[in-house]
Amino acid sequence: MKARLPAGYGKQNINQLMQQAQKVQEIMKEKQAELEATNYDVTSGGGMVQLTMNGKHEVVSIKINPDVVQPDDIEMLEDLVAAAVNEAVRVVDEASENEMNAITGGLNIPGL
Repeated sequence: MKARLPAGYGKQNINQLMQQAQKVQEIMKEKQAELEATNYDVTSGGGMVQLTMNGKHEVVSIKINPDVVQPDDIEMLEDLVAAAVNEAVRVVDEASENEMNAITGGLNIPGL
């Protein structure tokens, strides 16, 4: 005697699975393009250095407060710029990861 499964259980149509995978892939491509077009603003040194980076990890602009520019202490300015770049990279990566996790439900899908 064969047991009957409720509707929605058992073998799924492979075509339906492929269509679902393609749809998720399209949504992810659209979201990636949106993320790449987004600008992220960060500061370091209490606002002494302001940096804007886009979702492609490209630095769009850097603004440096003139008060921090001291010829005898260039190392501090270098540290502030490096800190701003590192923070911007972290913010971009975190935003991208959060958006992709929202689409995939946190699944790690190879190739997507």
